[in-house]
Amino acid sequence: MLLSFLREKLRLTGTKYGCGGGGCGACTVMVSRYQPATKTIIHYAVNACLLPICQLHGAAVTTVEGIGSTKTRIHPVQERIAKAHGSQCGFCTPGMVMSMYALLRNKPQPSMDDITQALAGNLCRCTGYRPIVDGCRTFCQANCCQTNGGGDCCLDEKPQLFNKDEFLPLDPTQELIFPPELILMAESSNLKTLTFYGERTSWVSPTSLDELVQLKSSNPKAPLVMGNTNVGPDIKFKGVLHPLIISPTRVVELFDVTHTAQGVWVGAGCNLSEVQSLLEKLAPQFPKEKTELFRALIRQLRNLGSQQIRNVASLGGNIMSAYPNSDLNPVLAAGNCKVSVVSNGRREVHLNQDFFVSFGKTVLKPEEIIVSVFIPFTREGEFVGALRQAPRKEAAFATVTTGMRVFFSERSRVVQEVSIYYGGMGPTTVSAAKTCAAIVSKPWDDETLSRAYDVLLDELDLPPSAPGGKVEFRRSLTLSLLFKFNLEVLQKLREMNVIKDELPERIRPLPRDIQLSLQEFQHVSKDQSAHDPVGRPIMHRSAISQATGEAVYCDDIPKTDGELFMTVVTSARAHAKITLDVSEALRLPGVVDVITAKDIPGKNVRTEFGYDEELLAESQVESVSCVGQMICAVVADTRVHAKRGAAAVKISYEDLPDPVFTAEDAIEKSSFFEPRRVIWRGNVTEAFKTVDQLHEGEIRLAGQEHFYMETQSMLVIPVGEETEFKVYASSQWPTLTQEAIAETLNIPSNRVTCHVKRIGGGFGGKVTKTPLLASVTAVAAQKTSRPVRFVLERGDDMLITGARHPVLGRYKVGFMKDGRIVAADIQYYSNAGHTIDESLMIVEKILLHMDNAYNIPNLHGRGAACRTNLPSNTSFRGFGVPQGIMIMENMINDVAVLLGRPADEIREINMYKGPSVTHYKMEFSPENMLRCWNECKVKSDFSNRRKAVDQFNQQNRWKKRGMAILPIKYGIAFAEGQFNQGGALVHIYKDGSVLVTHGGTEMGQGIHTKIQQVASRELHIPTSKIYISETSTNTVPNTCPTAASFGTDANGMAVKNACMTLYQRLEPIRQKDPKGSWESWIDAAYFEKISLSATGYHGGPDLYMDWDKMEGQPYAYFTYGTCCCEVELDCLTGDYRTVRTDLMVDIGRSVNPSVDIGQIEGAFMQGLGLYTLEELKFSPFGLLYTRGPSQYKIPAVCDTPLRFNVYLLPDSDNPHAIYSSKGIGEPIVFLGSSVFFAIKDAVAAARSDSGLVGPFSLDSPATPERACLACSSPFTKKIPVSKPGSFKPWALNI
Repeated sequence: MLLSFLREKLRLTGTKYGCGGGGCGACTVMVSRYQPATKTIIHYAVNACLLPICQLHGAAVTTVEGIGSTKTRIHPVQERIAKAHGSQCGFCTPGMVMSMYALLRNKPQPSMDDITQALAGNLCRCTGYRPIVDGCRTFCQANCCQTNGGGDCCLDEKPQLFNKDEFLPLDPTQELIFPPELILMAESSNLKTLTFYGERTSWVSPTSLDELVQLKSSNPKAPLVMGNTNVGPDIKFKGVLHPLIISPTRVVELFDVTHTAQGVWVGAGCNLSEVQSLLEKLAPQFPKEKTELFRALIRQLRNLGSQQIRNVASLGGNIMSAYPNSDLNPVLAAGNCKVSVVSNGRREVHLNQDFFVSFGKTVLKPEEIIVSVFIPFTREGEFVGALRQAPRKEAAFATVTTGMRVFFSERSRVVQEVSIYYGGMGPTTVSAAKTCAAIVSKPWDDETLSRAYDVLLDELDLPPSAPGGKVEFRRSLTLSLLFKFNLEVLQKLREMNVIKDELPERIRPLPRDIQLSLQEFQHVSKDQSAHDPVGRPIMHRSAISQATGEAVYCDDIPKTDGELFMTVVTSARAHAKITLDVSEALRLPGVVDVITAKDIPGKNVRTEFGYDEELLAESQVESVSCVGQMICAVVADTRVHAKRGAAAVKISYEDLPDPVFTAEDAIEKSSFFEPRRVIWRGNVTEAFKTVDQLHEGEIRLAGQEHFYMETQSMLVIPVGEETEFKVYASSQWPTLTQEAIAETLNIPSNRVTCHVKRIGGGFGGKVTKTPLLASVTAVAAQKTSRPVRFVLERGDDMLITGARHPVLGRYKVGFMKDGRIVAADIQYYSNAGHTIDESLMIVEKILLHMDNAYNIPNLHGRGAACRTNLPSNTSFRGFGVPQGIMIMENMINDVAVLLGRPADEIREINMYKGPSVTHYKMEFSPENMLRCWNECKVKSDFSNRRKAVDQFNQQNRWKKRGMAILPIKYGIAFAEGQFNQGGALVHIYKDGSVLVTHGGTEMGQGIHTKIQQVASRELHIPTSKIYISETSTNTVPNTCPTAASFGTDANGMAVKNACMTLYQRLEPIRQKDPKGSWESWIDAAYFEKISLSATGYHGGPDLYMDWDKMEGQPYAYFTYGTCCCEVELDCLTGDYRTVRTDLMVDIGRSVNPSVDIGQIEGAFMQGLGLYTLEELKFSPFGLLYTRGPSQYKIPAVCDTPLRFNVYLLPDSDNPHAIYSSKGIGEPIVFLGSSVFFAIKDAVAAARSDSGLVGPFSLDSPATPERACLACSSPFTKKIPVSKPGSFKPWALNI
């Protein structure tokens, strides 16, 4: 693939490996080709991970390094994304840059729609997308609210995060030219067949249709590869081997476009972007009634895959892949399209119910080739609809998709022809032929459609255990999508004056235009020195390097001599005894060794809280306890050989009985990690007797994959003497990595040095998991005496490393008629997985935050970590708090519904007020929490918008709006006091430059940037003189994990301590030469033998929690915030859009507003994903289905709130942290639940229309499936529900 060629052969490591399947955009590059026919050059963005190098003959490839660097000049795209604060961890940034760059090469002044389309295929887990979009927005001709008809600018006289007037202008004349030799090559008619030979596969690229036909006839099983978006993933993820691949990209007949009086023949080789562009060009040239099918296809093409996928995937390939949930095939089939195929002769084949035979199979013979596709014009009175529903609005496979066509008798509502096809309702694209028969020759009215719904329900039946699950939802979608088409058709008949009836509601698409947002923060004091950077919105110190691809991540480190690559072999069973046979793997070419538990010289187990966790499962001794548990590791000379070797390892299993998967299983079998925690205040039992009303409920919260863009990566190098090892790892806790390797190898810690330059996202997933993986890598390095690199593929990372803990919450609440909650009893069951990891501490943090912002006098909490046969779950941003508080807020929502009062009123009534004490007897002042609440209500115009939402809901039946406002009180620092330490080492060199090292790791949260600001203030020098290279255990020992939103608090104070020591040492020099320069002072200090190196240390607060007494001081202080969200929900499909979000956050005095606002936005979007979008699906046997971005959807650009306002609470101080700031990395994740509760509010409005009132169940995440079914529309009510226990579900409800 192009990606491995760029990274390994050319050492162009700016292009990143994110997923390997074209789903994340981290590997985006630009391909340019010369078109001899038109003498033009086309530029398009592609995923390098899917693009075979053989396919690039005659093309120019531009990578992020090619458009600009710090050594030459940076490109305006790189500059604007960096200076607009659109790069945090930076791993996704080169891909973002290249997607935008490719757009600008084609359209130097794009629209906002162009930008969001271009970025739709690029995922970011850090920023929340707003700053990326704002940086790209500056290329638009119109990018201010004043151009939209506004008078005064919304940004007047407010401090800005960046100044767009300082940006380099975009000058298209200065771009790289297309290589002239490639133009000459393309124009020469001397085309030759190209053949490439690999280790196991040959690749042939013919030049004529005759040659292609001959090749295919001789090799009917050889796949044709155009965009490699189908064959490529099969080879990579399913291990499919094709001895021969035919690539017809140079066969010109496959790209011909022929216009006829009946329609247009489009070459099957045309990529989907070309097809979309062609149809968009043709549609305005003909009367509207002739282009119904064209416009339907355009609608589907906009949402089919990403721009990068559409730029290479071919029309013919899309048809021939015959995917059951194809977006195009139902529309092509409904539209009476046909294909021209060739083998020994030519024939035309209609795309109809007979064309798609079974999963991935069509009626065509293996040797037949689609040459072109006929897309007909439509007739007057003919309407075509194309509708889809997908887990995410863009770049996601459809759950259900449909193409529908109806043709009416002249000037009548009587149906002459009708054609309805669905995708996602079986193993193929299916025709609803019986439903069509029930409609044809009848008038298009409610009676006919009502009968059609019943026929459709019988015709498209799905068994309850159908692959893909969501059976009830998928069946309801078939009805609701037909109903939507009905509304479209009625509207068009009305416009043609065929009918004059009063129409039902016209359903318009959900709003999608991203608007300019506000980021409000305080100016620094006028008295502050202009050279003092603290409090100013300074760009992330590595942002430019990240945008140019020069920033070095673990896997970017150049290969060392003799380096080997490692792949792990994992269990395929959840609970079984194993026997291992590695003999076949050892015989394969390139395989050097297989590492098993027997090779570990030291400890093979880690003991936490009295429970053991194995590094590698011991064959014939132990059993495996989850799918994905590491059994052994294969070490080989290349990644490919290591992977092949891993596939050759044979494991025999003897299944053990009764695996435990769900919290309910664990409760039934009493499978828990002890101790279980309990905390209470007051007397809940007695209080329940005095209340006006009692209510019991429960809510289930699913887990969440970290999906850091850089997968777990490490490189272990044996130094060669005295058992010394250098370790380069993507780790949030270098010290634990060092200690774990030392224990595993049975050597002292002083022989292991762990280096962390930067991490491409961590979110808690690289705290305890990385040391385990690094330990296995170290065993391989020690055994082979060679450097070993280990980089997990995305699917393996998701399978092995666990996720956020799923939690089942059950509650009983007692309350008064005036809204006061008097007592609450809550039980929390977290699914810990098969080892304890940090699960016990997470349960404790859940219980410590169970009160959130509310003073409930009688409160009882019980927490248990369930021991199950799933991969071990681990820490994740928020550390249990997003799950725990969610249960409290859901309970309060239920109380509000039962009392018939707005939820915000119930929240306000029960909030802490005045000097307060938590349920664990910690005193605090809620003043700033209440200020955040009140200010957010004002800033969001809550009361007026609430009225507008109610009015909208009265006027709309099938679309509803919802609003929610929620508070957060989040405890900062580790309750385990020893983890609050910080260390630093600061060197001043003779030239005056300063090198700072500290114990925190940079993972996008901007800790190095803030530390640089601290050192600048304390040493009174500009940040340009200060450099931070890496975090390493040989400079700062015994560091604590960079976690708990405490990294800057601890390490910033340590750096401050070291810098103050140095500055005081220089005092005599300054007194002697008060007007001297910094450099002259340092020079003089050296000659006067003053030490220019100092360590810094900060012990941190002495925090503790006594669980026996149920009291303590587990937190240094609280970070407060409030979020108001408004959503618009499509009740027929469950799709929603976050219309507006307003966040008011108290973070004391921000050290760096741009970094802190970035953290707030990123955390909010991660919370939005947790509560509304992201679903981990496990098979009934414990296998994780969702192992990559094609199955697991994190928020994308399309999920960003259309208005995303962030306000930092002014005039706030915090005496407990550096420069009066507050930790902010984690707290805001929970406020993403405001979107969940806004959806729930919209669902309640929909249920009200159906006569349903009172509390209802809506588990998290509130996916389109759950939201749609909860709306309880007439269509969902038609679907029979299968009785639980009567079938084996496709996926477990974890």
